[in-house]
Amino acid sequence: MKKDIETREDIYKLVKLFYIKLMKDELVKHFFVDFKNPNLLEEHLLILVSFWENILFYTNGYRKNAMLPHLKLNKTKPFKKEHFKAWLSAFNLSVDELFSGEKAHAIKSRALSIATVMEIKVLEANN
Repeated sequence: MKKDIETREDIYKLVKLFYIKLMKDELVKHFFVDFKNPNLLEEHLLILVSFWENILFYTNGYRKNAMLPHLKLNKTKPFKKEHFKAWLSAFNLSVDELFSGEKAHAIKSRALSIATVMEIKVLEANN
């Protein structure tokens, strides 16, 4: 049986697998070309770890605006509905491959909420 998400290291494993999936996905990989640079990827993964750690464990370790970089990226590489669907699918698959339990369920639930809000705001910006 898989364990639940318990530590920052668990979250790191999750976001790393997630980004491997995204960077191979033909539909969305064009959003992640900058992360072919391993230093930029590692820096970004650590930001994501802090983001998700704050969501799951209320650490207060993330104090940035998660929406802002996506709105900026959307100006040069517009997001579409199918991009959000692919993102969420890759995220859920990554969680399910590695973890099971209350926190695993919670992170997938929060990812759905975040993707929904982000999709609404980004698609509004596109109109």
